[in-house]
Amino acid sequence: MKFKIDENLPVEFVDVLESSGYAAMTALEQELNGKVDSAVINKCLKEKFILVTLDLDFADIKLYPPYKYPGIIIILAKYQDKWHLLEIL
Repeated sequence: MKFKIDENLPVEFVDVLESSGYAAMTALEQELNGKVDSAVINKCLKEKFILVTLDLDFADIKLYPPYKYPGIIIILAKYQDKWHLLEIL
């Protein structure tokens, strides 16, 4: 599996996922930071990456129907500091 880490998550997610045997890269690595959601998800679709994000906009199944994408993982966290998010992952 391949994971694209959205700009709202710690870049350390890549290290954690890669150490578990997965491919991962950040949206920042592809200069997707600040881009509209459709640009981010279309890049994931083209490259067959699963998007990992905090962005609840991606939960709208009318805009982002699950059958169309390799995967969208939305992390819902009470706290969004780096250490708490890494612990969740």
